[in-house]
Formats: sequence, structure tokens, C-alpha cells
Amino acid sequence: MRFLVKVNIPVEAGNAAVKAGKLGAIIQTILADLKPEAVYFTDDNGQRTALIFLDMHDASQIPAIAEPWFLALNASVSVHPVMVPEDLGKAGSAFEDAVSKYG
Repeated sequence: MRFLVKVNIPVEAGNAAVKAGKLGAIIQTILADLKPEAVYFTDDNGQRTALIFLDMHDASQIPAIAEPWFLALNASVSVHPVMVPEDLGKAGSAFEDAVSKYG
């Protein structure tokens, strides 16, 4: 199943890693382990932020995904299931069921 993992790096921890010349290497090492489908970098609430799309087959994978960010950068991590257009197309009957029951 595809998930969006959002990583927010606190300014202080990010600045310390930048000043030490380690931020890029830390991020690259973690991403090499995660093997994501796609990664985008942006800002969110004034923090360095990574939006990582990857497949997860079991909830037991969450610690392996989140802990490196927690430990290396004191980051906050959120995990959200996401769909691509093909997934949304398969959900047609769920919409119909919800409309007939609640709409």
C-alpha cells in the first residue's frame, strides 16, 4: 500500500546538521534505506520538510521508517495512506455504497 510520509525537521536540529555539514548525508542515507517511490522537499510551518512516497506492506515497518528521522534529526513524522488515480478508480463502489447509506 502506498503511503505519504511527511517529515518535519525542527529548525534548530536542521541548522546544527547544516553547520556540521551533515544534513545532506543524513537525508541521503535514510532515503537509501527507505527506497521511496518519490521524494519532494519543501517548507512547512517554517521547518525543512520532506514528503516521501513509498510502499508499506505492514504496519510493523513504521518504526524502520520513522526512527531514523527521530534519532538523526529530532524530526516529527506523520504517515498517511494515499491513492493514485488507478486506486481511486477502484473505489467507485465505495462511493456508491456511502451515497446509498448516508447520502
